[in-house]
This record gives sequence, structure tokens and C-alpha cells, in this order.
Amino acid sequence: MSIIAWIVLGAIAGYLAGFLVKGDESYGIIGHIVLGIVGALVGGFLASVLFNTKPIDGPLDLSSIVVAVIGAILVVVVVNAVTGRSRVGRGPI
Repeated sequence: MSIIAWIVLGAIAGYLAGFLVKGDESYGIIGHIVLGIVGALVGGFLASVLFNTKPIDGPLDLSSIVVAVIGAILVVVVVNAVTGRSRVGRGPI
């Protein structure tokens, strides 16, 4: 799968991460898409390091989508931690 496909997949993953991670509603749709693109690339890199595979070069399948969504969630959580945003008083997890 090319880098362009990972960017598109990251945009979708970022949109999904916006629904899965509560307490970061201030980013908006565009912010989540950008974080999702970064997260998909980070998730693809981490999957290649941890599992000794090449998910960026592989086909678009369920595992690619899961890796991209997990990467997007990780990036959103890390950005929340770095910027000091907390989820206290903003509803359920």
C-alpha cells in the first residue's frame, strides 16, 4: 500500500479516533484527521518494528485499518497528555 493510501486511511482512522477517545472535542474534524494521518504513519512504523512486517507495503485489509486506528488513538492520547488536557468533567471515558 502506498503512502497516499496510508494518508487516506489515516484520515479515516483519525475520524474514528474522534469517536473513540472522549475529552478531546476541541480538535474538531480537521484536527482529528491530521492526528489520524500522523497516527496511521506512526502505527504503521510501530507495527513494522514490533512484528517485523511491512504494513505500509502490504495490502489494505482489516489489520491495516486496526493498526491505523490504534496509532491514531495513541497520537490523540499523547497530544492530550502533552498539551495538558484532561478528561475530568467531560463525560465518560
